Amino acid sequence: MVDLHNHTILCNHAIGSMQEYIQQAIKKNIHIYGFADHAYMDFDQQYRMDYFQMEIYDKWIRNLQEKYPQITILKGYEVDFVPTVDTRILQQDVDYFIGSVHFLDNWGFDNPQFLSQWAQRDVDEVYKEYFDLIVQLANSGLFDIVGHLDLIKVFGFRPKEDIKVLAKEAIQAIADNDLVVEINTAGMRKKVHELYPSIALLEMIKQHDIDITFASDAHTPSQVGFYLNEAIAIAKQIGFTKVAYFVQRQKKHKKLI
Repeated sequence: MVDLHNHTILCNHAIGSMQEYIQQAIKKNIHIYGFADHAYMDFDQQYRMDYFQMEIYDKWIRNLQEKYPQITILKGYEVDFVPTVDTRILQQDVDYFIGSVHFLDNWGFDNPQFLSQWAQRDVDEVYKEYFDLIVQLANSGLFDIVGHLDLIKVFGFRPKEDIKVLAKEAIQAIADNDLVVEINTAGMRKKVHELYPSIALLEMIKQHDIDITFASDAHTPSQVGFYLNEAIAIAKQIGFTKVAYFVQRQKKHKKLI
């Protein structure tokens, strides 16, 4: 069991102590657990840690690593891919960086606060813009993992065009740059009620021989390990035989059993 994308109170929209998250991970028989909280950036600051809190984040993780040697605890960041990524974040000593797209020209498309803007937009064009940014993210060379690949579907808005066509270049760019795609179970808690990415995109990912990992994207201790057993079963049905993770930005694998 690997679960690499989880948050902390430092992002200002998660609850519970980091120790509670680890205790839940141990209870769920998770062997490799990663914190990947929202990294600082000079935008949308109410939903992420302050730049100077990164030192606290590092200290808390090191303390947990010492206290719970029975579980591998990794340190990552979820970094929003925007045209001006703060390179100071990417110089941090971490196990991995998750690159995610949450914003289209400053529109937080997955934030319920801005849900009304969907009615003013062409859904197909939104999807095209989103996957264009995923291509740029993959080609940037900055990240190890692509976060919730088709997050754009979160509220259930679907394009008329085939999603496989819309995502084709993005998946090719991910393959070309040897990035890992997480199977993120948070979509099962959202209106869309579907894994990120969808089965259709996971089949494409398998065809491109792209590595996968797993993520519950927990914002509360009770969400740690959410739907992971089911996600693992789906991955195996599609034909995946191993799960990837990172230590000091070096990719490693475990066999899916």
